[in-house]
Amino acid sequence: MRMSPPALPRRAAAEFIGTTALVAVVVGSGIRADSLSQDVGVRLLANAAATALGLGLLIALIGPLSGAHFNPVVTLSEWWSRRHDSRGRDVLVYIAAQLAGAVTGALLAEAMFGRAPGTWATEPRSALHLLLGEAVATAGLVLVVQGLRRIGRPGLAPVAVAGYIGAAIWFTSSGSFANPAATVGRAFSDSFTGIAPASVPAFAAAQLLGMVLGMGLAGVLYGTDPASSEPNPADARRTG
Repeated sequence: MRMSPPALPRRAAAEFIGTTALVAVVVGSGIRADSLSQDVGVRLLANAAATALGLGLLIALIGPLSGAHFNPVVTLSEWWSRRHDSRGRDVLVYIAAQLAGAVTGALLAEAMFGRAPGTWATEPRSALHLLLGEAVATAGLVLVVQGLRRIGRPGLAPVAVAGYIGAAIWFTSSGSFANPAATVGRAFSDSFTGIAPASVPAFAAAQLLGMVLGMGLAGVLYGTDPASSEPNPADARRTG
C-alpha cells in the first residue's frame, strides 16, 4: 500500500534544509578550494567533487520527504508534467523554500569561513557563451530527471543526478549552476563560485530556457509523459 506524502509544511522544510545544505556545500567547497590552491583546475575539481557528493547524499536523504528538488526548474518541470495531481500552491511554496534556503546556505558558508556574510559577488557571468552553457546544463539536468521517471528508474537519481552535475561543471562553459535558486544564493558570496547580481537575471532566463528544452527532449525521446494522463495522486515524492 502506497504511503501518503508528508504534509506541505514538512515538505517545504525539507526543501529549505536541503537547498541550504546544497548551496553551503557548493559555496563552502569553493571558498576552501580557493584558499588552498591557486590552480583554477584544482579548485574546479575540488568544487565539482564536493558538489556531486553532497548533492547525491542530499537526494538520497531528503528524496523520500519532498522529492529533493532543491531547484525551481525541477519543481516547475515536474509540476508541468504531473499537473493533473499537483497544486500551484505547492509549487510556490517549494520555490519560496528553495530561494530562502539558497540564500541561507550561501550566508552560512561565508560565516563558517570567517567571512562577512552578505557581501555581494563581483564575478560577472553575462557573456553569451556562458548563457548558452547554462541553458545546455539545465536542459541536461531536466532530461535526466524526467528520463529517470519515465523509464521507471527514479531510484537511480542520487547517483545519476549527482553524476550529471559533477560532469556538467566541467563540460559546460558556465560551470553548470543549472538552478535559479542557487544562482540567487551564489550572488551573496564574493568567492570562486559567486555570480554578480547583475548577471543573475540572464542566468535565470537561460536556465528556464534550458528547462523547456530539456522537457522537449524528454518528449522526443520518451513520447507523451504517462504522468500527464494517468492519475497518481499519492506520489508526490519525486526525486530530482
